[in-house]
Amino acid sequence: MFALDEEQRMILDTVRKIADREIAPRAAELDETGEFPWYAVETFADNGLLNALLPVRYGGVETSLLLFSMTIETIARFCASSALLLIAQADGTLPLLHGGSEALNERYLNRLSGDSRMLTAIAATEPSAGSDVLSMRTKAVRTGTGYAINGQKCFITNGSVADFFVLYAYTDREKQAHGISAFVVEKGTPGLVYGKNENKMGMRGSINSELFFEDMEVPEANLIGPEGAGFANLMKTLSMSRLFCASQAVGIAQGALDEAVKYAGERIQFGKPIAALSPIQFMIADMAAGVESSRLLTYKAASLFDRGDYRHAGTMAALAKFTASDTAMKVTTDAVQILGGYGYMKDYPVERMMRDAKLTQIYTGTNQIMRMVAGRVILNSP
Repeated sequence: MFALDEEQRMILDTVRKIADREIAPRAAELDETGEFPWYAVETFADNGLLNALLPVRYGGVETSLLLFSMTIETIARFCASSALLLIAQADGTLPLLHGGSEALNERYLNRLSGDSRMLTAIAATEPSAGSDVLSMRTKAVRTGTGYAINGQKCFITNGSVADFFVLYAYTDREKQAHGISAFVVEKGTPGLVYGKNENKMGMRGSINSELFFEDMEVPEANLIGPEGAGFANLMKTLSMSRLFCASQAVGIAQGALDEAVKYAGERIQFGKPIAALSPIQFMIADMAAGVESSRLLTYKAASLFDRGDYRHAGTMAALAKFTASDTAMKVTTDAVQILGGYGYMKDYPVERMMRDAKLTQIYTGTNQIMRMVAGRVILNSP
């Protein structure tokens, strides 16, 4: 149903080998230390994965969204934080692909070609503006040579390590959605101040930062598209990012299912493996059904994006996001239950997977918002 050609299958096989050899052995340590996975940056860059969506004209490999989704899933099966690195990199690239001029794209996207280690990010979330994007307070005011930006962002993935990021700010608050604009901001820009990196429950190997802007000067040439085009740009980017989140959730759930199946076959109770017990069989069957249905829904969303059917793809991505992330939360929780006391210990990966899964229900739009977005489209209501 979702077939890959020979070249794509070879790429995915390489991803599986990398995940097994380079990512899985360091996942527990990464979670424990909470350090940024620079080794994963190097590994992904050396194998053409860090910027997999980068178009060929900018020196990239331009993989399909279906293959990219499968890549995220494969990495997340062992380490959700490393998968989030790929998602954050894509999120910082998509706004330029969706609305950047050729001159702007050549200036920034060419920097991501080949085995580049440069990192990107997207900065939209604020303390008072999460799901309600229009509540953002960051403002960009025209100056003689560009824009002076004041405000703050929070929870920005890759925030303090990004070499450049896409920032959303009001250029005309009275116009609401039509008054938000997008800008490329480089690391080291005067007026850019880094706040704290958050201490998180899960996905601890991914950095989420506070960013402050104090009369930060951004040249007019760094405006993405015309003034007021930022909201539409952000919505298109978030729509794809929800697909990536769903892929990550599927990977987390599959990893937890794998661990539960393995343990159930090895754990002896009442003289036989617990896999022989009906309650365990029922749990495993439900877990597998959830994973497979979430995977199919996610792949369908990816295929719609690849075909250019953005309207239906966006709705499908919202459905996939809340379905896959709710499934990941349930499957990881059930995996902990199957492992019993061992599942609660850090010696086994399922407790980490359960903590990681929670974030997939929250970021790129909470699952409650995803249901509202999808429901409105399905019902054709305002």
